[in-house]
Amino acid sequence: GCILDGNLYPFGEIARTENCLRCSCSQGAMRCCALFHTPVGYDKENCEVVFNKKSCDYDVVQKSDPSKECFVFSRV
Repeated sequence: GCILDGNLYPFGEIARTENCLRCSCSQGAMRCCALFHTPVGYDKENCEVVFNKKSCDYDVVQKSDPSKECFVFSRV
């Protein structure tokens, strides 16, 4: 298998790791890509980005009231 962040994964495709990555594990290498997109277009003055590990995505919320989401107009 392959070890990533101290965890052992079996050879083959891994749909989702503990850290929200999709990986392919082979004897020669382990290749991974993120399951989330980073928000870049939002009101940076009034909002903040918080990683939601349960949904494997970033939430953009109001700094003054984190229970309210902010509009995001672009992600990378």
